[in-house]
Amino acid sequence: MRRRTAAPLIAAGPRWGGDARKIPARPPGNVERVDEGLPIAYEVLEKGVPVYASDGKQVGTVHHVVAAPEEDIFHGVVLRAGDSELRFVEAADVASLHERGVDLRIDSAAAAKLPNPHGGAPVFTEDPGEMKGWHHWLHKLEGRGDWQRQS
Repeated sequence: MRRRTAAPLIAAGPRWGGDARKIPARPPGNVERVDEGLPIAYEVLEKGVPVYASDGKQVGTVHHVVAAPEEDIFHGVVLRAGDSELRFVEAADVASLHERGVDLRIDSAAAAKLPNPHGGAPVFTEDPGEMKGWHHWLHKLEGRGDWQRQS
């Protein structure tokens, strides 16, 4: 015995011999009327990109990504809320990453209660100006980058 499933709603106007009825709107995303760009990977997420809560309010901007690039593990995002307050959003609370926006799975009230980063994971940068000399080529051969720890 086959189970019946609900058929998706389609436009059934007079042109197709049906009555003109409204089709329910697609559920809204996290942010309406904002072009966040294409989905991206955490490796290319830039500093200063707006971060939006699930209720559509901007809760801050990206300060930096917390990850283990050698193992391709995304831990989360540190966002700047207000002028100087930093908050850590773990990866499970990040719904999607885009070129011009990060969407969270939590609302703005929950985002306001996010913990401060406690320094468990250091922040590293790769400065193209420092990529010179024999140690740079040695790191290239070993598959490592020229990462510098930020203080």
